Amino acid sequence: YKLFIIFINNKLFSLDCGMNVHHKCQKKVANLCGINQKLLAEALNQVSQKSTRKSDSGSVESVGIYQDFDRKPKGFRVDMTDNCEYDKLWEGRSSSRLSTRRKFNIDSFAFHKVLGKGSFGKVLLAELKGKNEFFAVKALKKDVVLIDDDVECTMVEKRVLALAWENPFLTHLYCTFQTKEHLFFVMEFLNGGDLMFHIQDKGRFDLFRATFYGAEIVCGLEFLHSKGIIYRDLKLDNVMLDKEGHIKIADFGMCKENVFGENKATTFCGTPDYIAPEILQGLKYTFSVDWWSFGVLLYEMLIGQSPFHGDDEDELFESIRVDTPHYPRWITKESKDILEKLFERDPTKRLGITGNIRDHHFFKAINWTTLEKKEMDPPFKPKVKSASDYNNFDREFLSEKPRLSHSDKNLIDSMDQSAFAGFSFINPKFEQILEK
Repeated sequence: YKLFIIFINNKLFSLDCGMNVHHKCQKKVANLCGINQKLLAEALNQVSQKSTRKSDSGSVESVGIYQDFDRKPKGFRVDMTDNCEYDKLWEGRSSSRLSTRRKFNIDSFAFHKVLGKGSFGKVLLAELKGKNEFFAVKALKKDVVLIDDDVECTMVEKRVLALAWENPFLTHLYCTFQTKEHLFFVMEFLNGGDLMFHIQDKGRFDLFRATFYGAEIVCGLEFLHSKGIIYRDLKLDNVMLDKEGHIKIADFGMCKENVFGENKATTFCGTPDYIAPEILQGLKYTFSVDWWSFGVLLYEMLIGQSPFHGDDEDELFESIRVDTPHYPRWITKESKDILEKLFERDPTKRLGITGNIRDHHFFKAINWTTLEKKEMDPPFKPKVKSASDYNNFDREFLSEKPRLSHSDKNLIDSMDQSAFAGFSFINPKFEQILEK
């Protein structure tokens, strides 16, 4: 119920289907908004009657994304083109672009590795065939997007990614397209890895490294806020490094748009360790929640552990609401001061909302003009051997085969494909790559 909810006595109410559920129980309740439940039940019944089919194992380095699955399973039509009414790649493009459009689809890519995965789907390392250009392709299953009520979140992510070209500290999107089963985001491949990968290697970062990353993150957050966007998912996993060692914020699926004037957010969302107290209290909120999350991330970079703790989610949330984090004696007074100001529980008094965070003494070593031009040398340069080097990513994911599974035909047929109208997008810079 991420986008269609209101709070009523600490409960969530779906404006679409009318279901009422406590926010702590939301994840345990099936969300069938947007799904034809009769067809869904029939599809699931047929799925349960099918025998499990083993897939073949291959040993090639680069495999097709649908390898190890029958190309056309019985009763299933694989539509890999962009010619159906819900599947337009360049809506509104002139006829002069049609020749380029026809040449581009999922088969235009060779998929080499799985870079990450989650409930949303997978992120894969992809090579544009014949161009020697590498991208990170995020693939979402449409049925999962619909069942989880994430259609609007997906559209928001596309819009924010498209806007990100205006800022050097946000991940850039080249294009989005779709097949009958999947949604695809083609993004720049940032082969420096994420901050979680690097902090697990080091334990924590030295003061200047944490300061440098923090300053570049501030630039990215301030850009989003200037556009009326609350990010809502700042964490180590979502901050990437490029090959030079500059940061880029990634994953915009939780963003809230159009936060101007009195317009505020109410949705209960985020990663538990990083959620601000005003969200836990069910209050309306704005950009203050990003500055709280920034405080958590900065604490983790400087100290090497989370500021708030609990044996379960309830204890963690209680800690966020009432506990004072532990500050080791060895951290600088500027570090402690900025963290205390970011962990201000009154959102109207929190640093970032009150005062200019750039003026804090913690950032005294930062020349903001130079930093914003990416002319300040990063304190750490990742080990990157080539444009396709994936060694700064988790081995657990890299060991998996880069493939996508099919959903059941009846389940796919029960979906309202019009929900994804307007998803497809292309950046002119990607057109230039295609036309090389």
